[in-house]
Amino acid sequence: MKISELTCRHVRIPLKRKVKHASHERTSTDSVVVCCRLSDGTSGWGEGLPRDYVTGDTIESTLELFQSVDWNSLLDRELKTPDDASQLVQSLDFPCSADDPRGALGNPLRCAVELSILDAVSRSLDFPFHEYLNTIPGAEKLIEFQPKVRYSAIVASSSMKKVKWLCRLYRLGGFRDCKVKVGIEGVDDRELLTIARRSLGTKISLRVDANESWNPEEVVRKTRELEPFRIVSIEQPVHHSQRDKLAGLRPQISIPIMLDESLCSLQDAEYAISHQLCDLFNIRLSKCGGFLNSVKIAVMAAESGLGFQMGSQVGETGILTAAGRQFVTHIQGWLAAEGSFDNHLVKERLTKEDLTFWIDGTGKALRKPGLGMTVDQAAVDRVTVQTMTHNLNVL
Repeated sequence: MKISELTCRHVRIPLKRKVKHASHERTSTDSVVVCCRLSDGTSGWGEGLPRDYVTGDTIESTLELFQSVDWNSLLDRELKTPDDASQLVQSLDFPCSADDPRGALGNPLRCAVELSILDAVSRSLDFPFHEYLNTIPGAEKLIEFQPKVRYSAIVASSSMKKVKWLCRLYRLGGFRDCKVKVGIEGVDDRELLTIARRSLGTKISLRVDANESWNPEEVVRKTRELEPFRIVSIEQPVHHSQRDKLAGLRPQISIPIMLDESLCSLQDAEYAISHQLCDLFNIRLSKCGGFLNSVKIAVMAAESGLGFQMGSQVGETGILTAAGRQFVTHIQGWLAAEGSFDNHLVKERLTKEDLTFWIDGTGKALRKPGLGMTVDQAAVDRVTVQTMTHNLNVL
């Protein structure tokens, strides 16, 4: 069995509400959805979200990359086992024209292509998706099945009234974790967190995400101002270009630092560990280049004594939700699980199954072969802006 066809779609997903943080605001998201068809007729799906302020990718550069890749040479392999598929996707080498010392350019496309192949092969050979974990050295130490997980709440609003309402709703629903976006222009972070903590109560774990909005000179002061709110981590306090400053700042503050925009690849993870830049990694499938790379980064974190969480990007549909669900229900040790906001945020979730978290933030493990979801082809067609198809020479 081989790959016979690869189709890449530019989709534009409208959001149900405007999402704003210190780096960006959006009312829709431009993403790539990839369909992989095997020679036996089985199809698999994957998704990636290009973000120029994260990996340097745009939707335009991602589509150009798809067109430039020699898919015939990269994908011309027999796929008979989970290991065959794992080795194939780990060998993908994209010709990025720009200088890319971080190894992050092309990661959204790599994620979409990888997931589509892994999904298709898992469906065709009828084995559970989590078997791919066994192909990653060191992952066996992290594997632990959980039939149900609880997702983190997220607050990203400049309206104090809305923050109070959301936090009370999360508390009543039974959420255990919450992340609050700080550094938004015109918003007093201390007032914001005072309202959030009072509304959430004392039992809910609280994290903050600065989205690169702080200057290195103010990190110590701002961090100490947050200590009364019992914050468990500060995500990406400074711009990626100033990440080296974090090594000297960490000994001066008591709240653990988490990398996000500065953690987009295996190279980023290695650099952060060797230079002691942080305490935690925010792993997100699209920016990190897919499921298997994300597992590798989790292994690196665990072996280095760092923590990690499974994050998500604004506008993910049910395809990436399913992939993230496979991660958090089969990998142990994560600090928080973000995502699964599907029906709460996107107008088209692209899957027939509703994978949105329940009122208490919980979501069940997906047990079907592949990613565990069924793509709604009509929904994909409704949001498609452009389609590119590459037929492979299957002998």
